[in-house]
Amino acid sequence: METTTLGRGGPVVSRAGLGLMGMSGIYGRADDAESLATIRAAVDAGITLLDTGDFYGMGHNELLLRDALRGSGIPRDSVFIQVKFGGQRDPSGAFVGSDASPAMVKSSLAYTLTRLDTDYVDLYQPARLDPRVPIEETVGAVAEMIKAGYVRYLGLSEMGADTIRRAHAVHPVTALQIEYSLMSRGIEAQILPAVRELGIGITAYGILSRGLLSTGTARLAPDDPRARFPRFRGENHARNLELLAALEAIAEDKGATAAQLAIAWVASRGDDIIPLIGTKRRDRLSEALRALDLTLSADDLAAIEAAVPAGAVAGDRYDAAQVTMLDSER
Repeated sequence: METTTLGRGGPVVSRAGLGLMGMSGIYGRADDAESLATIRAAVDAGITLLDTGDFYGMGHNELLLRDALRGSGIPRDSVFIQVKFGGQRDPSGAFVGSDASPAMVKSSLAYTLTRLDTDYVDLYQPARLDPRVPIEETVGAVAEMIKAGYVRYLGLSEMGADTIRRAHAVHPVTALQIEYSLMSRGIEAQILPAVRELGIGITAYGILSRGLLSTGTARLAPDDPRARFPRFRGENHARNLELLAALEAIAEDKGATAAQLAIAWVASRGDDIIPLIGTKRRDRLSEALRALDLTLSADDLAAIEAAVPAGAVAGDRYDAAQVTMLDSER
């Protein structure tokens, strides 16, 4: 596995990361034993960056990561654990808001350290901008935790260019986590130029657009929880499957899968962009890792982008209520 730096002069991490969210019921049931095996297989393959959130399964995800590392012989300092906080959920699992107040920064971190059974997290990031709390206050609290040794680096998630600049003025931001794929290219206009100017890395999630860019997962079962997303509804879904078909044709000529081309495309956008492989199964992980060995020529990239043109996707990435919560969409 190749390595790169996370942000300008930042820590050295693997060229791809593992996103653990799907292991805690976000997109349907997951098998804990398979999830544990997938985490260990990723580390064995050279992945060092592991992405979790304290609200994924209401703590389940962090406990799963703890169990994957505990007794595995994997040294704590050989992995880079980044944690999102601030998402609030009720007992049914529904999201009910976001809290990124200074007190919640510290309280959430205390619980995270206990669940992960670690003395520190490598990168700590608010999952969303809390509209009630100036970003300077949130970042200031994380900076205090960095000074105290409980956190190594500051991150942000789904924030717009102006907010990123304000945060970076308080304490250096190492990385921005944000959705980026062939079907989600909104960061290219303002956010990507801003983070590159400031020397901030990108950890890109949703690189397969929640499975729309993968032959094996693009179509919906009757009870598929992704049906709540606009891109998976009715005519939108039908149109997006046409885009997938165009990508599949190119993949067949390359002896690859559509998913592998989509991952390789994200990786091709720059060494400062780290694709997060979001999977809960070892076979999907293996397929995704092979994408990193693909070499895409300028002609290949042009053909891929012609198959899935920027802006051609039908439907927003979230429903209207969730989009209003994204500072990155303002």
